[in-house]
Order: sequence, then structure tokens, then C-alpha cells
Amino acid sequence: MPNSLPAPSRAPIGAAFLTLKDAAEYLGLSPQTLYVWRYRRQGPPSFRMGPRGRVMYRRETLDAWIRDQEQADSRSNTALNPVSIPPQQRFSRTRCA
Repeated sequence: MPNSLPAPSRAPIGAAFLTLKDAAEYLGLSPQTLYVWRYRRQGPPSFRMGPRGRVMYRRETLDAWIRDQEQADSRSNTALNPVSIPPQQRFSRTRCA
């Protein structure tokens, strides 16, 4: 029977900084997605750290980015939900003779 649980993260639970792979695991994304987002300057903010210039993410920044994504989504933010906006009145087009 295969184990359906995700592999434990290599980063300590309270680690302030996550590698790209650990950040991808934390977000439930593939590392390739984060590579592409970083290249396109999308996604959560990252930076290079250390002599080898490893790409790193702050855990608190990832959490803030997730909150921003939730607020930008109309399903999570009722103020952006188009269903909650009153319908606009349509003006009929009449032909001028």
C-alpha cells in the first residue's frame, strides 16, 4: 500500500528562510512553477543568499503573499464578487431615422 502522506519538509518547522524547493512544498506547488514565476517576476518575493547565491524565501513573506492572493480572489473577498454588485441599468439603443 503506497504512502499517501507528503514527504516531510527538510526545513525545520520554525525556519525563517526556505529554499526554493521547501517554499514550493510549503505552497503546494512544483519547484518549476516557482522558477518560472521568479523568471517572470511573478509570485512571492524571493532573494539570493549566501556565497552560492541560493534562492531563498522568507516564511513570513510567503504567508503575506498567500493572504494577498486570497484577498485578490473574488471567491474569498466578497467585495470583489461580481454577484454582490447590483446590476447596471441597460440603455436601449434606438435607431435614428
